[in-house]
Amino acid sequence: MRGVTKSSIHQNAAAIPERSLCAPCHDKRRVLILLPSLGGGGSERVMITLLKHLDRRLFDLHLGVVNATGPLREQVPEDVTLHDLMTDRVRHSLLAMVRLVWTIRPQTILSTLGHLNLALLALRPLLPPDVRLCVRESTILSASFRTEKQSPIWARLHRWLYPTADTVICQSDVMLNDLYEQFQVPRRKMVRIYNPVDWDRIRDIANHGSNPFVGSGPHLVASGRLEHAKGFDLLIEAMWEVRQHFPQAQLTIVGSGTLEKELRDQCARLGLAATVKFAGFHSDPFSYYLNADLFVLSSRYEGLPNVMLEAMAIGTPLVATDCPGGVREIVKGWPNCRLARAGDSASMADAIVTSLRSGRQTAGATPDSSFNQTALPYALRAYENLLAS
Repeated sequence: MRGVTKSSIHQNAAAIPERSLCAPCHDKRRVLILLPSLGGGGSERVMITLLKHLDRRLFDLHLGVVNATGPLREQVPEDVTLHDLMTDRVRHSLLAMVRLVWTIRPQTILSTLGHLNLALLALRPLLPPDVRLCVRESTILSASFRTEKQSPIWARLHRWLYPTADTVICQSDVMLNDLYEQFQVPRRKMVRIYNPVDWDRIRDIANHGSNPFVGSGPHLVASGRLEHAKGFDLLIEAMWEVRQHFPQAQLTIVGSGTLEKELRDQCARLGLAATVKFAGFHSDPFSYYLNADLFVLSSRYEGLPNVMLEAMAIGTPLVATDCPGGVREIVKGWPNCRLARAGDSASMADAIVTSLRSGRQTAGATPDSSFNQTALPYALRAYENLLAS
């Protein structure tokens, strides 16, 4: 089984921001983080990572969840006060959300995921006047509205409500520019913070897991929700071509979602039922990444894909679509990545074949790579300074 060490990735990340002095240690700032659920999505994982590592000398941490079910519930730290609103949808939780805010009186609320962000901002007239509202966007909104069938009202709601936030957290510079140009969010209200990645935890779990693959391979892995945005249908199309060059190639897709049956049917039509394995949801799929010959990101659009950052932390070679979002931004200076045209299965197949022929590279990120800023100490300090201000 392959192993990964700290030396596999460039450790001299960009200078970590100094901690703000706005919140002295003797005066904790009460922070409420809002989530729709504790499912295994990337946004939920980012918030759990923050809750695990934010400085307890600075913050009194509360987590409010529309419905506190899901695989990440067991990862909520014991010293974080969990408030389960026990409703099935965000729109059914509005009154409970207002009551919660008035009960605990946080100085700052941090929300993530678009529909919850919109609800929080719409409720602002009903909240204490001194509470600071920070919303974290999770995708490239203009690409989402172009690609998915959504009512135009949602774009109008974002243009109306997002500029009213005190701070909008963007996962990439591309996202920040999209919100400024397409949704009129003032630049002074936005901050770019890359998603925090706990490199040490990921490597430790990967190194202690067993090899999930059988056969000679090569073994490809992809991970994410089985939804249209993730482009797994394009990857399955690409696999037919890849098998012409590598007849023993196998693809494992880690994740669950509404399109699983449709994707399985596609595999059957293309004669790939024995080639593509659906592994289901795994909260820590890092042994798949470590033992794979290639990680493939097939998305039509992205915010900043955590699954790709986790694979990079392990040092797995990548093929990624050059889709709207932070992919190109984060892989700059990363020698183990090839980009394919977004939405183009032939381009994806070509990039996969070329990468498999080239083999695994040993070099890590260059010192100027944006990936270095996903290191937990850097991203965590940026969030701490924002929440303490």
